[in-house]
Order: sequence, then structure tokens, then C-alpha cells
Amino acid sequence: MTDSVPAPRTAAVQTPAWLDLAGALLRPWLRIRRTPDDVHALLPDDPRPTVYVIERYGLSDTLILEQACEEAGLPSPYEAAERLPIRRRRAVVTLSRRPRLFGRQPHPSRSETLSLLADIVRADPDKDVRLVPVSIFVGRAPDRESGWFSVLFSENWVVVGRFRRLLALALNGRDTHVQFAAPVSLREVIADQADAERGVRKLQRILRVHFRRVRAIVIGPDLSHRRTVVDALLNAEPVREAIATAASKEGVDEAAARTRARRYAMEIAADYSHPVVRSMSFVLKGFWNKLYDGIDMHHFDTLRSAAAGHEVIYVPCHRSHVDYLLLSYQLLHNGIAIPHIGAGINLNLPVVGPILRRGSAFFLRRTFKGDALYSTVFREYISQLFARGVSLEYFIEGGRSRTGRLLQPRGGMLSMTLRSFLRESRRPVVFQPVYIGYEKVMEGDAYIGELSGKPKEKESLLGFLRAFGVLRQRYGRVALNFGEPIPLVPLLEEVAPDWRAATADPDAKPEWLNPAVDVLATRIQENINRAAHVNPINLLAVALLATPKHAMAEADLVAQLALCQRLLAALPYSDRVTVTPLDPIAIIAYGERMQWIRRVAHPLGDVLTVDAKQGVLLSYFRNNVTHLFATAAWVACCFLNNRRLARASILRLGRIVYPFVQAELFLPWTEQAFGERIQATLEFFIEADLLHADADGRIIERGPGQGDAAFRLRALAHTLLPSIERYYIGLALLVKNGPGTLSAGELENLCALTAQRLSLLHELNAPEFFDKSLFRGFIQKLRERRVVWGDANGKLVFDKELEIVAHDARVILSREIRHGILKLTPEKQAALNQSAG
Repeated sequence: MTDSVPAPRTAAVQTPAWLDLAGALLRPWLRIRRTPDDVHALLPDDPRPTVYVIERYGLSDTLILEQACEEAGLPSPYEAAERLPIRRRRAVVTLSRRPRLFGRQPHPSRSETLSLLADIVRADPDKDVRLVPVSIFVGRAPDRESGWFSVLFSENWVVVGRFRRLLALALNGRDTHVQFAAPVSLREVIADQADAERGVRKLQRILRVHFRRVRAIVIGPDLSHRRTVVDALLNAEPVREAIATAASKEGVDEAAARTRARRYAMEIAADYSHPVVRSMSFVLKGFWNKLYDGIDMHHFDTLRSAAAGHEVIYVPCHRSHVDYLLLSYQLLHNGIAIPHIGAGINLNLPVVGPILRRGSAFFLRRTFKGDALYSTVFREYISQLFARGVSLEYFIEGGRSRTGRLLQPRGGMLSMTLRSFLRESRRPVVFQPVYIGYEKVMEGDAYIGELSGKPKEKESLLGFLRAFGVLRQRYGRVALNFGEPIPLVPLLEEVAPDWRAATADPDAKPEWLNPAVDVLATRIQENINRAAHVNPINLLAVALLATPKHAMAEADLVAQLALCQRLLAALPYSDRVTVTPLDPIAIIAYGERMQWIRRVAHPLGDVLTVDAKQGVLLSYFRNNVTHLFATAAWVACCFLNNRRLARASILRLGRIVYPFVQAELFLPWTEQAFGERIQATLEFFIEADLLHADADGRIIERGPGQGDAAFRLRALAHTLLPSIERYYIGLALLVKNGPGTLSAGELENLCALTAQRLSLLHELNAPEFFDKSLFRGFIQKLRERRVVWGDANGKLVFDKELEIVAHDARVILSREIRHGILKLTPEKQAALNQSAG
């Protein structure tokens, strides 16, 4: 057993009076945030002597360390020095030192203290020393109380002089961040070295790497000037080859092709600036306070643990232009460097574009098709970011969701990320899904217009300036939920066990790449959904939009909200889903205060209603959480038109419909797991007295149609019913036109037209009901399941099985809905004649 008790000391080391005075003068200017919160769990009591290791020498850093140790209940550097086996005033080691003003100059990087300690530990096998790395940052993210001037003196990668450090403390000392790391055993590090000095050099290299990684995580990587990055990009071998190929193909000289490649690189590349990022942080705090009542962040601890030692790729859902600003601000505010963010070229506007570029945005075109040179330049830029250890953020949906549900992912950026990883796999990569939930979105009116057929308004500087009108409104609270991280290597092992062979030729595109991208994209979307936040507006939308006039008696609404909350608690979707703590009465009051719902007083009891325009907007927030109620809604759908139904029938029909619902809502279960969830949901409904089972549990029955239980089930069923109706439209069109008549594109167009007409006739205030992308996904899943397939002419063919599936719809859909859809579904030729007319 190692005995780490130091040799007896001849005299105790006393703190000089002038240091006490300096500490007392500095203390009012400091407010320290420690990481981790529970330092004692990281640094328990230990019989070994402790030495704190800091990155850069400075009196202020020593005083900050002393105060942080005091606040954390750790021995101060001066107390710890008394237990060292050598005489030192304080138990602190620095990896770099400034030149002294007077006297003998110290070695700029070699630590005499470490060398002496290493000699003692090496000479005596019973001795050891515990080294504790401590990172200190002053003014990492200026807050609202600090001034614009503070931004200039915030922490960065430059080693500053004494006067600048003094100004930084005066201006930003109240935003000081101290991060303690896990202790290192001096004996273990130097044990395998030939001599003590070589062991000390190894230890210093390890510590420098550690401090650089922590600094990169907290304030961002040390990036060169944008032009330097672009020059390196143009000199990369793949880009030089693409330039030569473009010149040869287009009949121009290489200088012209290189000029075009440089223009592409300058158009793409970010121009990261610490002062601009900190200035934006300063502005955004006031912006959030003006717009929102608060930002709730959940499961951030998993990100913090994943960020250390990993290349983090942030993949949030995309609901609003605010998404990337909000996520970047929260990361910076909580001690994580902001990533480089992929932004559409449409945002590269005058004034706005340069600010975003300096705030870490890089720009990409909507499509790379037809321009191989641009594609190569962009791919090489991503690889260079990887090589520099830069975290990335992009939206795999490609654009903002206009419906509130997750869009089908696009694999372009994921594919480039995987190929860059194969080339530059210096650190493990982890994808971090992020769910962003709003109670109002600024673009709500525009989304409704676009879904209703209006062209998307092009981004412009004038439109950006007009957007400042949103500051006159309040948008409630925002939730940022961090989903379960997805490490890349285990996923590659799962999809392609021999993936490492592809690293031999980094420019090759392995056969397993596309399947791996598809699996990764689906898992990201599933993990975003698993981290959903259910806010009061989501619950009100689920309840009120289920009624024909979007209105409920207050007592019914209270009961329906309570049922939804009980469902989420009894059958949790995942351990990362969070739900508003408000009770139903408070939820209703909150909805009224946010002006989403309106109370109509009545002698027999108040009615809560939603105005027509608000009803359309609320469908967005219902769609945010539809996946959480999918199983319960399916079970409820089975009893819309059936008083009694066999349990086996509910399960059989569930297995038929599940692949399509799963693809649309990114549900995480296998078909077997979905069946188990159906069983659990049936038991919940039986226990809640909404359904009843016979003696052996084989037959499930609901109460009479006019009863409260049937009303509750109908309201839940309407969460999923529009999807079932869309599926039936597609099946009905195929059956009516017959096999070999419609192509996938023609079927998609006819489905959208039919759904649009149905919504007009039945006053369905949900523009996403006739969203083409939803029909496209359904048709794709039909093809994947071999329910339909293409013939030699590109037309869809099918057999009797599809007609059987369409016939099963009578169990779920009422006769009125089925006949209405069948009446509206046109044959191909009739539709062509109408459009021609």
C-alpha cells in the first residue's frame, strides 16, 4: 500500500500579508461559477499531498483559485503547500509563465516544482502527489449587467499582459468560471519513463492537451483568419483536382477555375470572431427578455459529459429562425463553446450575413447538383473544420417545419460528416439531438400562408427589418431538451462492421454509406422526439382541436387535460420527455393569458373556445406532440365506430398501420414493442374506466356513445385520425384507378388535391392535412413494404392485399368519412380533364 504522508516540515508556510490584502481587494470584483457543482465528489479527501495545476501564471489566477477552493471547501493553495515534501509558498504549478520584471528569468515552460516532486516520488516508492488541473476563465460570456466595453476584455486564446488582465478583472470578474478536473497521480504518469525529467515532460504535454481541450469547449477553438482557412482549402488535393477537372471540362484556364473556387470558399466559410460572438450574447439576453418569459433547459448534463473529448455535432429540430440563436446563446451561457452553424444561403443578406458569419455561421446552397466544384469545395471545408476540432450544428430537416411535426430528414450534411470523419477521425464523434419547443412561433402567420398555397416570401433585408415588429408581442416560454447522444462509432459498427477499411481511401464513397446515413438520420429524429417537452399550449391544442367547433365546456376540458397528463405519466414515452407542472385549471388560465383560447360565459357553465385563425395555428403545437399520444390515439380510433372489439383485432390492425405511422411520426418501437404498448394502453383505459374487458379479457367494450368515457376517447382519437384518413385517401385512389395506372408522382398529386377538397368541404382547419410531403412519405413506405411496386413504365402496381387493407379501414373510419373520400377521389383521366378545363 502506498504511503503518501510527506516528510516532516521544519516550519509552517504563512500567507504573506500583502497577498491577503490583494485577495481582500479582489474579492468584491469576483463572482465565481464552479464546475462541477459538487467538487467534493470529484476531489474527495486524500492522504496524498495536493498540487493545483493552472494553465498560465498570474497573481490574479492564484487569488481566484484560492477563493474558489475556499468556496468549494477545498484546501487553499497555501494550506496545501504545508503538506508538500518540498518547501513551497503555495501548492500551485503553472504550465507557462510571463517574464519577470526584475531578477532571474524563469524557464517559460519547464516547472521546477514538478521536477523536484518527480525526483522525490521516483526515489521513494511510498510517495505520491495528487495533481488537480484547474481551468480559469474571466469574462467568458458577458451578461446584461456588463457593458459593451467588457466584450473587448473577455477570455480568449491570447496570452494577455498584466494591465489587460487587470481591466478584464475589473470589467468581467463577476463572470469568472473555474473548472476543476479529475486528479492525476504523479507516480502513475512518470512510472514508465526512463528518468524523472522525461516523465515531467510527458506530464506537461498531457496537461497542455487537457487545458487546450477545456479552453476549446468553453470559449471555442483557436481559429485562423478566414483567408488563411480559404487558402488552405484551395491548396487541398481534392480541391486542386476539382479545379483542374472544371477547367478542362469548361474549356477555361485553371486560374479562372481557381478564382471561382475561391469565390465559393469565401461564400461558404465562417469568419468566427470572439468579440462579435460576445457582443451578440450581450444583445440576445435583452432580446430573450423582451420576447420570452423564460428558457427552460433539460438534460444539459448529458451534453456536458459528451462534449469533453468528443467532436459534437448538434442536430436540433428546426421550428423557427430563432432556433440557432437560442441554442448558441444557451451553450455559451452555460460554458460550452458555440458550434459552427450551417445556414441557408438565403440568410446571407447585406449587413445580416456578415454578422451571422462572424457569429460562426457558414453558408450552404439548397442544392449542390450541377456544380461539382462547389460540392468539392464545400465537402473539403467540412473536413477542415473536422481537422481543427470544430463542433458543428445543422438541421437535417433541410428547412423549418411549417406543420410543427418533424420533417423527413435529408442526408446530405450527414453524408459529408461521415466522410469527413473517415478522413479526419482524430476524436470520437457524437451527434447531439435537441428538441426545441415553443408556445408561440414568430413565423406562424407565414407558415399558414405557405401551407395554404401562398408562395414562400423570400428573405430580404427589408423583411428582416420588418421582423422587429415581433418585439411588440410576448411568446411565452421556450424549452430546450437535449436528447440521448448518438456516438458515431457504435452506430457504424452496427451498420457496417468493416467500416474501418474505408479509411484506407478517404475519397472513396463506400457502399454502406447511404444505409448508415439513413439509420443515423432516423435515429436522430427518434431521439429528438424522445426528448419532447409538453407545454400548456400543446395540451390545449390536443384537447380543443379534437372537437368540431374547437370548443369545450370548462369541466370537459379540465377532465380531458387531466386524462392527457395521466397518460403521459402512466405510460412514459421516454425518460427524457418533460411535461408542464401546471394543473388543468392553471393550464386553462395560462392559455387565456397567452390569448390562445377565449372564455365564453354561460349560465350553465363557461365554454372555452378557439377562434378560427388561432385554431389553424394551434394545429402546429398539437403536431409537436402527436407522437406522444400515438398509441393511445390508435386504441381510441378503434372504438370510434365500434362499441365492442376483440383485443386480437386491435393488435392485428395496429400491426398493419404501425409502419406508416412510425415513418410519419418517427416512433421508436419495433412492431412487437408497439403491440406491447397497445396492451399497456388498453389496461390503462380499463383502469381509468374508459373501456371495459370481459371476464377473460379477450373482448374490449366502451360505454355508450353519449357518455363521458366515449367523449374522452373520441377526443384522443382525433390526434391520429387525420393520418388514418390520409392513408385511406391514398389507398382509395390506387384501388379506384387500378394497378399500372398511376405513377408515384401522379398519386402524390391526386392525394393532395383530394385532401385539399375534403378539407374545404368538411372545414378541416389543418393545412398540413393536404401537405404533399406527408403523402410522399406514405407512398414511399408502401413501396418499401412491397404493398405497391413500380412496373417497367414507372406505374404503381399492386395485388389483392392492398384492397384487403383498404377494406379494413371500415373498422376505423365511419361510413360517412369513407363514402365522402370515395366520392371525392378522382380517376386519373378525370383529374387531367378538370385541370385542363
